Amino acid sequence: MSNYLPMLWETLFGFFALFILTKILGKTQISQLTAFDFISSLILGELVGNALFDEKAGIPEIAFVIFLWGGLLYLTEIISQKFKGTRSLIEGSPAIVIYNGKLIRDVMKKNKLDVHQLKNLLRTKDVFSIQEVEHAILETNGTVSVLKKSPFQTPSKSDMNVSPSAQDVKLATSLINDGEIIYDNLKEKNLTEEWLLEQLKEQDFNTVEEVFYAEYIKDKKLFVLPFVNRNHDKYDI
Repeated sequence: MSNYLPMLWETLFGFFALFILTKILGKTQISQLTAFDFISSLILGELVGNALFDEKAGIPEIAFVIFLWGGLLYLTEIISQKFKGTRSLIEGSPAIVIYNGKLIRDVMKKNKLDVHQLKNLLRTKDVFSIQEVEHAILETNGTVSVLKKSPFQTPSKSDMNVSPSAQDVKLATSLINDGEIIYDNLKEKNLTEEWLLEQLKEQDFNTVEEVFYAEYIKDKKLFVLPFVNRNHDKYDI
């Protein structure tokens, strides 16, 4: 019976320590679980579990394990924010698996994704046929984002008696992220840096560093979001 009381205190401490750790690391550790986050969660759970049932381990040892691993995770987050080149290595990068209604087999093979798995992911988005999909992107957390073809969008073009070809579906492309130009995307769309800077000037942006995010859709005005002052980026929901 004397062994249960220390286990009680250690379990309670572990619970609240992990709760505080998740608050520090942020909601994305839960809502957007990447492969790295999944491995981290498994290891953290294993470390805490072993510490709880180790007779020689007490609250100081559990605290050390939790905050050491939490510190490593927090440091990893800081590195991925400060050095943008590390994001794809740590978090992975989204991959286009369906483009203009066609399966990109090389991308699927690279991501170890077969047709049956893809169809299963599409069904979670209420898509029961690949023929309905114009573009599909495999996200870093293993989910799929889908842009349907015009006739299958809600509300349906056929229900509104509008020709499906009356409005082409076009995929948005990121051109600026965190104040840096994404040159690969710029080149893919046959656009130049001079053109991009001119578009920014038309919207009163003198430098790329002033732009947090810019998105391009053909035949539409460049969508630009500036950096927001941290004192004004909180909103009530």
